[in-house]
Amino acid sequence: MAETVWYESVEKLTPYVVRIWTPQGSGTGFIVSKSKNTPLCAVATADHVISHAHYWEEPIRVEHIASGKTLFLRKDDRAINTDSQTDTAAIIFERKEIVLPTDDVPLTPKDKYFKPGVEIGWLGFPAIQQASLCFFSGRISAWIEKDGAYLVDGVAINGVSGGPAFLGSMLVGVVSAYIPNRATGEPLPGLAVVRSVNRYHQITQEFETLDQAKAKETPPTEPPPPKTEAPTQPK
Repeated sequence: MAETVWYESVEKLTPYVVRIWTPQGSGTGFIVSKSKNTPLCAVATADHVISHAHYWEEPIRVEHIASGKTLFLRKDDRAINTDSQTDTAAIIFERKEIVLPTDDVPLTPKDKYFKPGVEIGWLGFPAIQQASLCFFSGRISAWIEKDGAYLVDGVAINGVSGGPAFLGSMLVGVVSAYIPNRATGEPLPGLAVVRSVNRYHQITQEFETLDQAKAKETPPTEPPPPKTEAPTQPK
């Protein structure tokens, strides 16, 4: 098997990555699909990154770093599809002046998963002053089928939630949380949680207009209060 050249993967995937701002903070997302016949596109992210803004009908700012363009999405400018059980979400909107690559990034085949021991990488915007898009990597420790989640021997700090996890140019999952080891009473290195991309296959192909996407928007539910114990969710 050819060795993964990570910098090549980062260069290829960077044009698909966005920073997501809400009144509560920031997170990461990535263009997971775009319609071939309409201006619609879908950004995948973690549910906890946008759940508060969705519930309170607050604006969401999507910053496309590669093109230097930013879209300010109010309630009527977007359709949101969320799944709190898997901590995954999608924001569907018209991409307007955001210029995207012509090719879609392939997703892991539906209902397939990578085995423990495989090394994957992920991208995100740490909530650190002046931090740019950062690269992380680690090996899959376990696949939890009932949760559609990987446990990964790597870190995921605040701001990286919602970022793409990948192998080569294939999208593996969405960064969801970080579970520190608190067995000794102090936080020690733990495991990152990466959620499967199963639900993102063909997500924008179902709609011809934003109104159609809005009609199937997930009804907002009150987000849970912030967690203070493990597992912690970076945002």
